[in-house]
Amino acid sequence: MHRILAITDKEEQGKALMAAIQVIRSGGVIAIPTDTVYGIAASAFDESAIARIFQIKKRDENKSIAVLLGDAGQAAEIAKSFPPKAIALASAYWPGGLTLLVGKKNGLPASLSGNEKIGLRIPDHPFARELIRCCGPLATSSANFSGQPPALCLADFSELLEDQLDLIIDDGPVSGSVASTVVDCTVNPVQILREGAISKAEIDQC
Repeated sequence: MHRILAITDKEEQGKALMAAIQVIRSGGVIAIPTDTVYGIAASAFDESAIARIFQIKKRDENKSIAVLLGDAGQAAEIAKSFPPKAIALASAYWPGGLTLLVGKKNGLPASLSGNEKIGLRIPDHPFARELIRCCGPLATSSANFSGQPPALCLADFSELLEDQLDLIIDDGPVSGSVASTVVDCTVNPVQILREGAISKAEIDQC
């Protein structure tokens, strides 16, 4: 049975953080708030846990899944390369609603992506960043069934989806209303694959 832990005060945050770390380290799958939408997350190094994300969301296994970082230093655990344009964009918009596609490091779970690219983002959400700093990069996808609107609060969660999660961290409604912008930094010029929280004009200006 899933658990729902609120993080409305510091005492609750501490208990929820410890519980979330334990679930992630034991191969579990959790829902966490971010600055854009709620996400379903598991260790980026756990193949079976990542497979559960796909199963829970009914997600096409040929689609890639992004990785959330707690800080820029963790990029070296996931990225094979981090080109200058990616560094410029990260410096301008991390933490925030920007996912950068860069070269994928060898040896990562194949289910993260079916090619040599991987999407990375640092969420602008203190609890999410602290969790990731403690337990490592998280493979994360929006908390919804594929093709359905992403969850902005717990009321948006499907009961069926809730029942398949090991833990849900409840921070009330998230401040964002759209998913992150996705930019491919492995090509020149960079290519916007999805416009979201960061506008094309902002990317072009940077």
